[in-house]
Amino acid sequence: MVNPGKIVLIAAFTVLAALPVFSQSDVFSDANVDYSFTLPDTGWKMTVKPSSTSPNVEYVYNERHQGLLEIRKLPVGNTASISDVIREEETKLQFRPGYVAGKEESFTGNLKGGIFNYEFIQAGRNMGGRFYFLRANDSTVYVLRFTGERDKLKSLRNQTDSIARTFRIK
Repeated sequence: MVNPGKIVLIAAFTVLAALPVFSQSDVFSDANVDYSFTLPDTGWKMTVKPSSTSPNVEYVYNERHQGLLEIRKLPVGNTASISDVIREEETKLQFRPGYVAGKEESFTGNLKGGIFNYEFIQAGRNMGGRFYFLRANDSTVYVLRFTGERDKLKSLRNQTDSIARTFRIK
């Protein structure tokens, strides 16, 4: 017969040994962009690297339909509020098949801003979008555009929030 105390001890060591794997993170920083952020999971893989001619950055979470992150720098007017920037971006989204607007939320991390959620249909799949609008200064807003299958994107919300919270200007 196996000793129950021994089983508990083995289980505890197994959990402790696995913790470093779950807490791995990677910091994104590149000479071609003026920002950095932390990726909380090794499932995020870079698919578009910034260059001197294109500052765009893209990551996927395992597969593109599970989670896609696109980072864009938007020039804005000095008097433009985050809500104004969100409304302008929404006008581009509303033509997606099955588009349903979600609510706008305020957001605070290293940079302050707002979040806009929405849903749409793509290739017969229920998809979702969660965009973080982060104000860098009076004339610049960064948009972290997360899209993916609706349920998968909801399950990644802690990670998307973490990436946006750690986003900072160098």
